[in-house]
Amino acid sequence: MKIAIVNDMLLAIEALRRVLTSVPDYELIWVARNGAEALDKCASVRPDLILMDVFMPVMDGVEATRQIMRHCPCAILLVTSSINTHLPKVFEALGYGALDVVITPILGHYGTAEGGETLLEKIRTIHKLLGKPVSKNPKSLIPVKSCSTNKPYPPLVAIGASTGGPTALAKILSQLPQDFRVSVAIVQHIDVQFSASFVQWLSQQTRLKVELAQVGMTLEPGKIIVAGTNDHLFMRPDRTLGYTKHPQDNPYRPSVDVFFTSLAENWPGQGLGVLLTGMGRDGAVGLSVLRS
Repeated sequence: MKIAIVNDMLLAIEALRRVLTSVPDYELIWVARNGAEALDKCASVRPDLILMDVFMPVMDGVEATRQIMRHCPCAILLVTSSINTHLPKVFEALGYGALDVVITPILGHYGTAEGGETLLEKIRTIHKLLGKPVSKNPKSLIPVKSCSTNKPYPPLVAIGASTGGPTALAKILSQLPQDFRVSVAIVQHIDVQFSASFVQWLSQQTRLKVELAQVGMTLEPGKIIVAGTNDHLFMRPDRTLGYTKHPQDNPYRPSVDVFFTSLAENWPGQGLGVLLTGMGRDGAVGLSVLRS
């Protein structure tokens, strides 16, 4: 896998380099010190993946992501020293097509890169997604049982989102009125360490209440719930929410397919399934099951 680094900090570049060289299959093909330099280098030698810092001189990572995805698209993983203090910038870059975000590894006392394993896990996941789409038999996604009821339930809007999802979701949710008496459930591909910040940011974009989905929670009209862990959100036969690690080999975490399929099995009320296009095929099978 050919990887490039875009960062203006020498210590950060060295930490990233040490993480990458620990994996024989990863080749560092170039380093750029700002977004403008990255755009030029990407046009000449396109990598499989760019590790993109958010704040840099000349051209920051947000604008660089926008330009690269327009002119020479490739996978981009945001790598930044701070998430919570720069949420709008991070989600803006995700809206332009960056796939995910991770904290920059730092060099420890013995020259090791602390936080390197988290970065490698992100890279492995992206590699899987770029290599082969994941398509599962919908019945094997999660063990659920159908359950009928005569009790009335509010309508439900279930939304699945991946690359570019945060900005698109903000635009959609901002248009919903305060008296919107419908339950909204969102599965966005985002790491658990950023899910709470994501919900906080979404809360600023809408007049409705936004919460992380908790085990045992039920869907309520006028409330937006968001999948909040790296496990898969699903609806149980009693219509409460839960999380499951299965299927473990699914690189999409949390999985839209798992959630949509569980709704098809267990949600007795009216509903609308929405799939926002991004990277890969997650949600396509689940959406088909919902329609059926």
